[in-house]
Amino acid sequence: MAAVENKRTLDCAGKATAEINQFLRNAAADGVNEVEVLNPQARHNLAVSITDPIRLVFRGHVGYYAVSLCDHVRAEILGSAGWGVGDNLMEGEVVVHGNAASAAAPSLRGGRVVIKGSVGPRSGIGQKWGDLIVGGDAGYMTGFMMQKGRIVICGDAAGSLGDSMYDGAIYVGGEITELGNGVAVVEAGKEDLDELREMLAGYGIKPPKGFKKLICDGTLHHFDKKDFDVWKEVL
Repeated sequence: MAAVENKRTLDCAGKATAEINQFLRNAAADGVNEVEVLNPQARHNLAVSITDPIRLVFRGHVGYYAVSLCDHVRAEILGSAGWGVGDNLMEGEVVVHGNAASAAAPSLRGGRVVIKGSVGPRSGIGQKWGDLIVGGDAGYMTGFMMQKGRIVICGDAAGSLGDSMYDGAIYVGGEITELGNGVAVVEAGKEDLDELREMLAGYGIKPPKGFKKLICDGTLHHFDKKDFDVWKEVL
């Protein structure tokens, strides 16, 4: 009986975004385990700034910056997501069953963002920690200025991949159009590969036959503007 009382349903139809978010924040603060969110209707800024543990299930598409600035939130989106899904996630998990637009998981600080489909440009930009998992393809400049953490792309990756990354690792199962500045390809170890396959299996994502591993090559750690050719290329 207690478990039933600890689960709520919210129908977003006819409600303002501020009203929806206040309901979700109050539910989390009250210790509700799960909220099923109906008719999200691709609204922007849903489930923003929730800092108490809760599970959210969105039955439909969400718009820009869904589940952003959150901590200890576990969200499942049964549809696709607009720009910036999981922005600045501190801890928790966001799983998108469809595709995500530009800048998925920007400035990710912890936890995990899983996109079962493909992502647009600049996904994982400024990533600080945590995992970004992409079951499909990734747009250009994915991993731009990445500082830590891990990005896993099961499909192909567009140009400038990992450009200006400082640390962390990017794994790509498909083809890479072009490496970004300061990026090197190294061999992925058996432990790395075994861990990736196990992780992907947990989300029902079929792993590719193999992965290329990308890391920072250190050339931009001590950048000198006097080297005009490199300066021009980075810009």
